Amino acid sequence: MIKNIKYLEEFENAFISKEKNDLLKNLKIYEAMWEEAKTLGIFPLKDPYDGVDDDIRLANILKHLP
Repeated sequence: MIKNIKYLEEFENAFISKEKNDLLKNLKIYEAMWEEAKTLGIFPLKDPYDGVDDDIRLANILKHLP
């Protein structure tokens, strides 16, 4: 359990600021994830609009929350 949230946030910010962006590394990760999704049959989507009604309904509900 995290007891000192401020300390954790400072640690995360320091860690993120030290890490440099590596476009080629990120691209390789993205391509590997894409290939895995294709292997699992997730992509390409058979019907890209499948479930969009649920997403719209959820967005309308969340829009009205305080």
